[in-house]
Amino acid sequence: MTGQRKKRVNIYADSLAFHEKYRGKIEVHSKVRLKNRRDLSLAYTPGVGAVSKEIAKNPELVWKYTIKSNTIAIVSDGSRVLSLGNIGGYAAIPVMEGKALLFKKLAGIDAFPICFERYHTEFADDVKNIAPVFGGIALEDIAAPKCFELEEALQGIGIPVMHDDQHGTAVVVLAALLNACRVTNRKFEDLNVIICGAGAAGFAITRMLRHIGYDPGLFPSVNDIIVCDTQGIIHREREGLYKNKYKFIIAEETNRGCRTGTLSDAMEGADVCIGVSVPGIVTPAMIRTMADDPIIFAIASPLPEILPKDALQAGAGVVGTARSDYPNQINYALAFPGIFRGALDVHATRISDEMKVAAAHALAGYVKRTRRDRILPRVLNRDVVKAVAGAGREAAVASGCAREF
Repeated sequence: MTGQRKKRVNIYADSLAFHEKYRGKIEVHSKVRLKNRRDLSLAYTPGVGAVSKEIAKNPELVWKYTIKSNTIAIVSDGSRVLSLGNIGGYAAIPVMEGKALLFKKLAGIDAFPICFERYHTEFADDVKNIAPVFGGIALEDIAAPKCFELEEALQGIGIPVMHDDQHGTAVVVLAALLNACRVTNRKFEDLNVIICGAGAAGFAITRMLRHIGYDPGLFPSVNDIIVCDTQGIIHREREGLYKNKYKFIIAEETNRGCRTGTLSDAMEGADVCIGVSVPGIVTPAMIRTMADDPIIFAIASPLPEILPKDALQAGAGVVGTARSDYPNQINYALAFPGIFRGALDVHATRISDEMKVAAAHALAGYVKRTRRDRILPRVLNRDVVKAVAGAGREAAVASGCAREF
């Protein structure tokens, strides 16, 4: 058994013991004392009646008087959890607890798991009905295309709703790519990018790099993107695209030359390969056909599309993975705590594209001395959250989705 294999086995066994010991990683703490009758009268009856009356007259006061201003719901149906697949709401709870822990430790946000046992036709309505108590909703581990449909259905409910697997990943990928361009002496607008995987993350990364709705003069998109799924290159003439609205959108917005073929064909001459698919799908031989000094982001978890040592030996200039035991960890935990912190600070009604782009630039700019093995800051750096939150607040105001500033 290799050292890496032993390490993974120990982590899994240790984690089971850890969870059994604590029986949950989060708990509710009171902010106020409750020692006498006056305390009770202020916090509960009869005093709380005055607060409820004021909110009934003006619902916006809920931000002033309740936990709404600092509370996030982490909503999941457990249909696509890590590399475990569709394991359901019960099994998703420990993962959502972990995310709640990150929200609290990194951004000071009170987050709580809301796990549904299954997705159903009224799922969006169920989420809308729990929204009053929360200042934002983080959608998590929901399989495509349901995640796209749900996020779309929940826009406009008056609080930010973001599917982190999509947009958190896309923000961090953009930040990593900006700095990878710096260390390989490339221009962002000249890049030819291959995206391996057309699920939630692949779709969001594609749209982020294409920058729908942005002035190319202010923020240019990459030169071209080719997206591959299990059937190979997505192109406009491929049969059956109408069956999947989101792959149809990808086909319309990418692959201007209408190239066809396999992932191997797509990678020939490309500057960048971004993997959000399955382990081992990228080979050293594929990397050797790319442009000189290529950028490889192999983000499949827990095992990447190609191991960093194999990618580097094949000629890769910069390699990033989702793992913490390799350099250049591309993890959406760099993005979502700060994005939601900034959104809550201004009581935002939504998370705009401008806020996501600002977050990416804040992440990239935080690394003052970029190296090939350091294109992103460390995930557990609280100052990163502050930088992302500050950029998000400013962008929320500028894009018109802030209630207070």
